[in-house]
Amino acid sequence: MASYNYVFKSLAVLAVWALALIFCTQGTLGSIACENLDKESCAYAISSSGKRCVLEQRVRRSGEGAYTCGASEIEADKLKDWIESDECIRACGLERNVLGISSDSLLEPHFATKLCSTQCYNNCPNIIDLYFNLAAGEGMYLPKLCESQGKNARRSMAEIRSSGLVAGGPVSAGKLMVAEGPNAVGELMEQADAPEASTSLVVLDCGTPSPAAF
Repeated sequence: MASYNYVFKSLAVLAVWALALIFCTQGTLGSIACENLDKESCAYAISSSGKRCVLEQRVRRSGEGAYTCGASEIEADKLKDWIESDECIRACGLERNVLGISSDSLLEPHFATKLCSTQCYNNCPNIIDLYFNLAAGEGMYLPKLCESQGKNARRSMAEIRSSGLVAGGPVSAGKLMVAEGPNAVGELMEQADAPEASTSLVVLDCGTPSPAAF
């Protein structure tokens, strides 16, 4: 009987410690700020306020480049406190050191193939949400784009760009303002930091598509 009580008390203590550890971990994850992230975790991350983080490169007076992480005005759809996993980065054909946020990669057939793969599309909601909205900003529906991979996808994007409706390039932190609603349109309010270069990107908040295998 004494042995039974000892085991019961030991299990109770372990349960208390486990709960405490869970709450501590949640508290840590719940305080993500883009400005505190390093180069290896910034891109594709989402802060505790729901803002998407972007990696930027600044040139110091010495001429040396330095990476900084900042919060954009782009809000993720129902996602917060998110550091993208290495598994999803690899599955979706992305890189950690990408600067800004751009739809240009949708032009690449190889990237479209990775993005539309089952491993990425069905298991990486953060990345799919981002590129779903980027594609919508280019006037396209991501599931349809996935159906027309390769040359067709490139042709579709090229036709939209040739119309003059969209200018490509990365979006820096604080540059993009996004409205809410099914017909929301976000447009670039400021020019990019680089001289004689401007960036324009439209993002429609169409919601996250239902996962589907392609």
